[in-house]
Amino acid sequence: MKRLLSMFGIFLLVAVSSSVSFGAKPIIIGVNAELTGSIPVVGRSCRNAAEMAVEEINRSGGPEVGGVKYEVRIVIEDNEDKAESAAAAAQKLITQNQVVALIGPNASRNAIPAAQIAEDAKVPMISPWSTNVKTTQNKRYVFRACMIDDFQGVVCAKFARENLKASRAAVLYDVASEYNKGIAEVFRKSFEEYGGKVVAYESYTTGDQDFSSQLTRIRRADPEVLFLPNYYSEVPLQAQQAHRLGYKGAILGSDSWGFPDIIKLGGRDMEGHFFSTHYAPDIATPVAQKFITSYEKQYREKPDDVAALTYDAFGMLFLALKTAGRVDREAVREGLSKMKLYEGVTGNMRFEGTGDPVKSAVILQIKDGKFQYFANVGP
Repeated sequence: MKRLLSMFGIFLLVAVSSSVSFGAKPIIIGVNAELTGSIPVVGRSCRNAAEMAVEEINRSGGPEVGGVKYEVRIVIEDNEDKAESAAAAAQKLITQNQVVALIGPNASRNAIPAAQIAEDAKVPMISPWSTNVKTTQNKRYVFRACMIDDFQGVVCAKFARENLKASRAAVLYDVASEYNKGIAEVFRKSFEEYGGKVVAYESYTTGDQDFSSQLTRIRRADPEVLFLPNYYSEVPLQAQQAHRLGYKGAILGSDSWGFPDIIKLGGRDMEGHFFSTHYAPDIATPVAQKFITSYEKQYREKPDDVAALTYDAFGMLFLALKTAGRVDREAVREGLSKMKLYEGVTGNMRFEGTGDPVKSAVILQIKDGKFQYFANVGP
């Protein structure tokens, strides 16, 4: 387990302290991210956005809570994209670092065990990217900045039936991952409720590289759309193998596709396919445009979904602190639970009695080697 105190944050706080005077003890926020393991791009985007959000709030004088300006500091833990490491990281941030709140983990397989640690300790936690319902289910202290799998699975099923005009669908998913399994189940149920038929429902286990047996059965079932609710590091290989076996229909995915690496790895095999996600940079609102410009200037790359959602998670936390009027864990939880409107990079959101925000989703298409907006889907 690596403990990474953001070096960028250290230098930044030194620089800020010469021009901004803070009159109170710093607010410490813990970040629990997948910096190593199978999805390091997710962890890097989370860390980048976290550092940028803290830099901006400190440069503006810090959040004002109960009439006092505070400096914000972050402590970043690498959860190695492992459930047990994510739980240990949450425990360490809570007990040793005494954080006011936690941001992350991102992947549901890590967020679910970490969320139970946060709930038991009564520490507010916001997962930027975990869409599985179990992350927030029956919890008072756990929130998220993204949509949930139930909504996303319905969105994809409806899009397949109404936009792609598909009546026969196949699904290939990772049975060992809560995220993949959850969306696959909702998609199958919803697609058939919309009048379609799931003609093949195949699974694999995390780390598998050969999907030819499952894809051969899928090919024989003759679907019009293949649903792959799997991670960006897996989908290109699955699409390549499907095409090699003669599959020529549409391929549809979920928000785990939203990283440029999927295009680099998949090339032409990814061209023309669709996925549901949280926002579309090419139709960005003024709030989102400001974020995209700042992120590109600082990191020389376009922000992905995880970066945008992490930035929104910090924005919600800062607003909750302001609303709470005091710096303590229970007050922050109260501020989050009563949030009626947050105008974020990924859209407007509010909470209505649970940790799941009410917000919209979009469908993007991979076209000409880029992510392009295709359709908007409301709650």
